[in-house]
Order: sequence, then structure tokens, then C-alpha cells
Amino acid sequence: MKIEAHHHSIKLAKPFTISRGTRTHAEMVRVSITYQDHIAQGECTPYPRYGESVDSVIEQINAFSETLTSLTPEQARIELQRCPAGAARNAIDCALWSLESMLKGSHFPAPFFTIKPSIETAMTVSVANVRTMADQASEYVEQGATLLKVKLDGDAVLEKIRAIRAVAPNAKIIIDANEAWADMDLAALFTDLTPFNITMIEQPVPSGQDALLKDIPHPIPLCADESCHTRKQLGELVGIYEMINIKLDKTGGLTEALALEKSAREAGLSIMSGCMLGSSIAMKAALPIANRAEVVDLDGPVLLGSDIENGLRYQQGKLYL
Repeated sequence: MKIEAHHHSIKLAKPFTISRGTRTHAEMVRVSITYQDHIAQGECTPYPRYGESVDSVIEQINAFSETLTSLTPEQARIELQRCPAGAARNAIDCALWSLESMLKGSHFPAPFFTIKPSIETAMTVSVANVRTMADQASEYVEQGATLLKVKLDGDAVLEKIRAIRAVAPNAKIIIDANEAWADMDLAALFTDLTPFNITMIEQPVPSGQDALLKDIPHPIPLCADESCHTRKQLGELVGIYEMINIKLDKTGGLTEALALEKSAREAGLSIMSGCMLGSSIAMKAALPIANRAEVVDLDGPVLLGSDIENGLRYQQGKLYL
């Protein structure tokens, strides 16, 4: 088995802004695994917030591969779980799932998973001024979007949500603060947001400061993102959040993501299936989680200037294989 990693940089359709800054390109690492007559791919997006870079992830992939190349794909995926979770492990893990599908004469997610014909996915409104965000939301709704994910920092939160709700009166809205609200009066803010029929608020405070949320009312369900990577964090989150966001780049691949989903359900938590900026290679790998999730945010390819050939199809707020 031969494992190779390569950097891919794709310009975004438009600059993408969250509370931590603005990006114009998606920097991804793709893994190719050659075994017998098959070539399978996996993709990850190194995330600086977690101390990752393209170079560090490629270095990790090369190091992990040294112990895997002499194994069968199934053995390699089991052995891979000994490696640290993160983007590098994700790319290899997802390539191995794809390879195992090929060896059974199929294409992932078959034959291991049956996926619904269409899945509702959020369309993401990035941080900007009130008018720009409302215009972007309006454009998505005109295209048929039924679920909007609104990125917010600490500026003009209520004004932005009020403007977006005005142009999207029937859409479900989820808010992603990306850890930016630690210094705000959260109890008052959650109460003020309630009339806007918000479906969920994602990661309002920094990872490690989650206890700030414990003793205040949650009129709107809260979802852990940066605070939840693998099963190791679950015990710290139960009783603070109502939902977790499962991203394969955090879990280190689909194998751990499936285990995390099972443990989270048993703990009474709902599931969001999320993504980093990436192509349909990465989104397809997440479909087994998305298929059962209460909230899905797999619009990464929509934000790119270009996607792979024969990628997922996005239409009227849904994704299709």
C-alpha cells in the first residue's frame, strides 16, 4: 500500500469571514492511497486554530504512513486510530474507507452506509456589515435555501439577526459565534435572540471556558464545536450543551466520528454534522454522520471557486450524491 499527500489551494468564490479573520483561499491536503489496482482519496483542511498547517499535516501523514503501508486497508484503519486525532489522521482514515468500498466493488458511502437521496444543508452567511449579511442571506433564500448558518462576532448581533430574519422569514437560522461572546452578557443576549426563532447557537464562548454557560438559561439550544473533538471531551460538555458539532477534521476521521456520534446520543446530546472549507471529497466522507444528524452544515464546496469533477450537487438548500 502506497500513501501520498499533496497540498491543494483553491480560491474561494468570495472572501469568507468569521470572528477570527478572513480567508480568500482554502488550503487543503489530499491523500492518495494506491493498493492493488485501486487509488482512493481522502481530504483534510489543516486548521491554524488547532495548531495545524499544511506542512505540519503533510509531515504527520508521512509519519503515520510508515506504520501502515505493510498492512491491509482494514488493518491500517484500525492501527491508524492509535495516531493523534486531527486533520492528518482524517485524510488517511477517509481514504481508507473509500478504498475498502472499492475493494467490495462499490463507491463510498456504499456498501457500508445507505444515504438519503437528499439532505438539507445550511448555507453560510459570513461576517460582514448588516446590509451585506442580509443581502447574502436573501440571495441564498432566493436560491431555495431553507437553513442559514449565520457567522457572527460580537458586533451588532441583534441588528444583523433582525435584518436576516426580515429577508428570510421562513428559513431556519443557526448562529455560529466561533468563541467570540465570552465578554458579553450571555443570559441577556440569549433572551434577546429568542423572538427571532433561532434553531441553535454554536460555540458562543472559547473552548475551555464552557462552564460560563452552565448556570444560565438556554432558551435556545447550544452546540459545542471547538470544545468537542473526540469522545474524550464528552464528559466535560454534558449538562452545558444540548448538541455537538462533529467534524471529521477534529475527530481524525470517520471511524472516530461514528464512535463519537454513538457516545453523544447515549449521553442525550443531539448531533450537528459540520465541515471545514473543503471539496466534495471531504463532504462525501461526512455523509454517514450527516444522514442522521439533526443539523447539517456541509456547504464547503458552495464556498469554493471550483470543486472536483462529479462532486456533490447543491440545489435549493439540499445536497445530493
